[in-house]
Amino acid sequence: MQLTWLGHSCVLLSGTKKVLIDPFIEGGSVAATNPDIVAVTHGHSDHLGETVALGKKTVAITEIAKYLKSKGIPAESMNIGGTQDVDGVSFTMTQAVHSSAIEEAGPGFSAGAPAGFVIGMDGIKVYHAGDTALFSDMKLIGDLYHPDVACLPIGGRYTMGVPEAMMAANFIGARTIIPIHYNTWGKIAADPLLLKNAIERTTDLKVIVPQPGESIELSP
Repeated sequence: MQLTWLGHSCVLLSGTKKVLIDPFIEGGSVAATNPDIVAVTHGHSDHLGETVALGKKTVAITEIAKYLKSKGIPAESMNIGGTQDVDGVSFTMTQAVHSSAIEEAGPGFSAGAPAGFVIGMDGIKVYHAGDTALFSDMKLIGDLYHPDVACLPIGGRYTMGVPEAMMAANFIGARTIIPIHYNTWGKIAADPLLLKNAIERTTDLKVIVPQPGESIELSP
């Protein structure tokens, strides 16, 4: 399986199926990825992104799925703690500590709770934390689901920053860590090499820092 970081929090998993997580990149489009399945962690515009325009089968929390269905999108709803199989790909929805809203839906429209996903495909499990603060139950995500890869936000201000991501990586225990949600704008500027150097100096975990659009080969 290949993992491609497209920028911001947008990650493409390419294997038996193509799964696109949080389809937003600043100043560009994800349309060319042509995913089979889209997964949305929460309703903020820099994560919901091009979901409606893509028109693909989408996995999201119940409230966002309801909104997408009103737009004609074939949405598969679920909630935190649940697991479902979508076309042979396993999706487990995990807690995230953040906020959530669908701005374009207007005031008062509930986007439910923010979330992360553990996605299983081709013998590999990828944890995409979504936008989140550090929380101690990340240990449970590691103990229960044993992800091989963890995509963790490091931009600070709106999510955890580098110091918290270091602790999150240790809680989760995935052998490969990929930083996301940083340097899109000045307010979330961060140096991923600080994370890489600190984690690899003190643990057996590996941090890969791809450039936007760069793909990484993953094996079970």
